[in-house]
Amino acid sequence: MRLDKFLKVSRIIKRRTVAKDFAESERVMINGRTAKPSSEVKKGDIIIIQVGERKTTVEVLDIKENVKAAEAKNLYRTIE
Repeated sequence: MRLDKFLKVSRIIKRRTVAKDFAESERVMINGRTAKPSSEVKKGDIIIIQVGERKTTVEVLDIKENVKAAEAKNLYRTIE
């Protein structure tokens, strides 16, 4: 699944366009590498998102095309 779509489906970022903007401005990394919006996300990947001075690190637990809001947290685990 594309990075921008995963961030939106998992509700880490609320809108796909915002997720795309984050990745294009090099504020998202997958497994230690700067990621593009089209980067492929797989189970077990570590995603780091930088918002200002704060970094959020999550591990991808599952990939699903559509999930309900209540189930979105089951797609990832927050590490930091």
